[in-house]
Amino acid sequence: MFNKILIANRGEIAVRIIRAARELGVGTVAIYSTADRDALHVHLADEAICVGPARSTESYLNMNNILSAAVATGAQAIHPGFGFLSENSKFARLCEEMNIKFIGPSAKVMDMMGDKINARAEMIKAGVPVTPGSEGEVHTTDEAVKIAEEIGYPIMLKASAGGGGKGIRKVNNVEELVPAFEAAQAEAQAAFGNGAMFIERMIFPARHIEVQILGDSQGNVIHLGERDCSLQRNNQKVLEESPSVAIGHTLRNEITAAAVKAAQHVSYENAGTIEFLLDESSGKFYFMEMNTRVQVEHPVTEFVSGVDIVKEQIRIANGNELSVKQEDVTFSGHAIECRINAENPKFNFAPSPGKITNLFLPSGGVGLRVDSAMYSGYSIPPYYDSMIAKVIVHGENRFEALMKMQRALLEFDVEGVITNVDFQLELISDPHVVAGDYDTSFLGNVFLPEYQKED
Repeated sequence: MFNKILIANRGEIAVRIIRAARELGVGTVAIYSTADRDALHVHLADEAICVGPARSTESYLNMNNILSAAVATGAQAIHPGFGFLSENSKFARLCEEMNIKFIGPSAKVMDMMGDKINARAEMIKAGVPVTPGSEGEVHTTDEAVKIAEEIGYPIMLKASAGGGGKGIRKVNNVEELVPAFEAAQAEAQAAFGNGAMFIERMIFPARHIEVQILGDSQGNVIHLGERDCSLQRNNQKVLEESPSVAIGHTLRNEITAAAVKAAQHVSYENAGTIEFLLDESSGKFYFMEMNTRVQVEHPVTEFVSGVDIVKEQIRIANGNELSVKQEDVTFSGHAIECRINAENPKFNFAPSPGKITNLFLPSGGVGLRVDSAMYSGYSIPPYYDSMIAKVIVHGENRFEALMKMQRALLEFDVEGVITNVDFQLELISDPHVVAGDYDTSFLGNVFLPEYQKED
């Protein structure tokens, strides 16, 4: 096993990785920006090293500084977490060249599956269903208009190198296409340094279903069931649960088998997620994309499967076989995760950085977990993502999980900054959500208009 790994991230995911490594007897190195000098992950790691100023491009995205930190501290591997460099094949390749193990898939596979156009082509080869769309990159509005006419409206414009909801636009008709294409392309260029787009038929409304997979260097690939991530705002997930109430036994077997087939086709190694859109009216599902990293919502899968995904990532990177086979994986109960952000839902979800003057995190009872890097007196910097915690619950059934989440959110108390805790409490208590009657259109078209009326 590795003696020491470096965590190239911050916030709750850095804390999560440090804890997993410590339980495996592996030493840890935290990196931090000057704005994160007092962050929890810095205090928890065995060593910590500053890699630059507050701006992400000069610190958490600074490949040279991060690799220099790994060399200086003798770290044998780097865990990228999610976001930042986690899906950057150049960084993974640099790690390989410097004989530092990247805790994730190879750069080659990241290139293959991280680019949405390449990924579509590979999934067609693998026999995994994909949505009708453009055959390659789309660079001009003239191309976009022609392809959209062939596919038929409504369509989705997506950045080829995209992720995290960036460079995505829904287009209902030709009048909307040109301004939407130009805006999405500019956003993609700014976010990823690549303005290439592609176009897909929009499956809407739909369920957003994703399947967690694990693969090792010996060629073993398993799935850990599915998650329903349909509750989204502006293509950003808000709440996730497992299993999905929209899927029966037969469809579950089909969609998880397709995910395993997809991962096997590209000889996938480490943790990854295959994302699908499910058309409930027809029962058909379509490959959307693959995330070649650990997901924000991985804890719900850990609760229902009993498998520690982050520990598996480290073991796989070390060359170990998967600790479980598919026939050993059993699923129990129901899990839900709510993302807690420092933001003001009543003011268009504007970020709310500041100093936490008092903090009480929910606790007590079986099946409750809070992943966070917050502490009383901590100042949330304004430079990074606004997520400050995740509340995850597990119950014997969905009703018990819902009630446990309501109880946990009622206990959650943060003073000094505005959070979306009350928003999440209303959402988890909404009759449609309680009944499992929602899709990707629900939050934006049904819940938010009513929620915003309240004031």
